[in-house]
Amino acid sequence: MPGIHGQRRTTHRARRRGARRHGLLAVASAVVAIGATAGLIEAGQDGRRTTAVPEPTPPPVLQPLPAVPTPTAAPPTASPSAVPTTAPPPSPRPKASRTSAAPAATSAAPAPAPRNSLFRDPGSQVVQWVRANPDDPRRPLIESRIAAQPAAVWFAQYNPGQVAAEVRAVTRGAAAAGRTPVLVPYAIPDRDCGGASQGGAPDGAAYDAWIREFAKGLGAGPAIVILEPDAIALSDCLTAGARADRFASLARAGATLRAANPKARVYFDGGHSGWHPASKQAAALRAAGVTTSGDGIFTNVANFRTTADERAYARQVLAALGGPFGLGAVIDTSRNGNGAPPPGQWCDPEGRALGQTPTTRTGEDRIDAYLWVKLPGESDGCSAAPGAFSPEYAHGLATG
Repeated sequence: MPGIHGQRRTTHRARRRGARRHGLLAVASAVVAIGATAGLIEAGQDGRRTTAVPEPTPPPVLQPLPAVPTPTAAPPTASPSAVPTTAPPPSPRPKASRTSAAPAATSAAPAPAPRNSLFRDPGSQVVQWVRANPDDPRRPLIESRIAAQPAAVWFAQYNPGQVAAEVRAVTRGAAAAGRTPVLVPYAIPDRDCGGASQGGAPDGAAYDAWIREFAKGLGAGPAIVILEPDAIALSDCLTAGARADRFASLARAGATLRAANPKARVYFDGGHSGWHPASKQAAALRAAGVTTSGDGIFTNVANFRTTADERAYARQVLAALGGPFGLGAVIDTSRNGNGAPPPGQWCDPEGRALGQTPTTRTGEDRIDAYLWVKLPGESDGCSAAPGAFSPEYAHGLATG
């Protein structure tokens, strides 16, 4: 994200590098989640507020990459982890395949903000590591401060034949325990604008079909959907036509998800406080259909901006949107406990720490939840392969 854009872009590329290699991890993550009941925890508990590892919000030339999803019982599928990268090269040839315009505005009232506990995926990489390393001296701290916390489940592979079952495995496990799952669809066409996390559906029509399958797995219980990290904030790399197609796809996706499960809250990409001005981000969000097809915005995914900065920024964006009144915001606090690292550092930067533990009881007006969207301990690509769990990195975050 130059200036603001530059920062975000550097961060984004890096994330995407982590995300690309973890695309395969996300799918696996969803499958292992079937036995969900065992891995649930109370979102309302404040746990230890270990300073969240701030994702380097580089100087005006960095841009955060999408967060890498964590693998669940299958080879790591790119689990997007927002990693800042240097400003992306000039418009990477987007293969924007035009699809019909966004669906007619369905002014469905936003679903009630989630107020019950969040879901912990029993198949996440950190949980698997804890089980496999009972004698590791780092295990107690990693288990209590990271593995015990609920976190998002990423779906970063374009797999129309399997995604419904994968999502259903997670939502059924969460429903059985009375918890709310956090789901991250990450398969938008031209994902990451050809960067490290490139991938996604081949075109808009294919993405529409994939989202319809995704929606079939939502069930009927409460759910939080983090719709396509970076898809809006990073859209400046696309041509005007490709950007319009993407926004139309997002609007259709939001409408499809909400129609499939009225209790699901769908949040659109709000970037973060170090990227675009609130007015610019709000204009893009409006064009992407958040006011008619969404329940709010998300910020700081895989980044390190402080919670205070993100709260202020999120409210500015919501104010610029002007309504509807029910729109809220969720903030990724997984690694922002110590704020952003020095400029230019985005890959598993030292000195970062865990942030506010996940909860839907924020006590803050229009802030619906603090979530761990980027999974703490999953590498940006320096301490381990992008998206792979690094006990050393996780321990550093837990003690930061």
